[in-house]
Amino acid sequence: MQLKRYKNELIVGIALLFLVIALIYKQSVVSSQADASVGTSLQELKEVIALKKVWGDKKTTKKVDKLKTIVSSSKVKWSKKSKKLTASFLNLSDQELNRIIVKIMNLAVEIQKLEVKKLGASYQVEFKCKW
Repeated sequence: MQLKRYKNELIVGIALLFLVIALIYKQSVVSSQADASVGTSLQELKEVIALKKVWGDKKTTKKVDKLKTIVSSSKVKWSKKSKKLTASFLNLSDQELNRIIVKIMNLAVEIQKLEVKKLGASYQVEFKCKW
């Protein structure tokens, strides 16, 4: 008999209990997402700093100029204007081609064109970049 009397109050009490539990759960999820976003932002910031160091290197011009000395000067056509380079490498052996491609790929430059052609037993490379 007493249970029927307080039936509505019991339902409201259980509903309030569920409400409090839901609010606590929501708050914990929101705070964990905030922590995760701060960690992600920090990681992205570290990546940006690392990329800025690589791409903002003052020695990039010197590193690009070293490409000219990898093979003999008779095999190289070189045209450099400020921070743009157009180079052609002719009659390259397999080893010379590999050395040039590895050096190019390790440079922090924007490659606009990289074309490799096989002519018989030798190779021809056309390369355009800017930095």
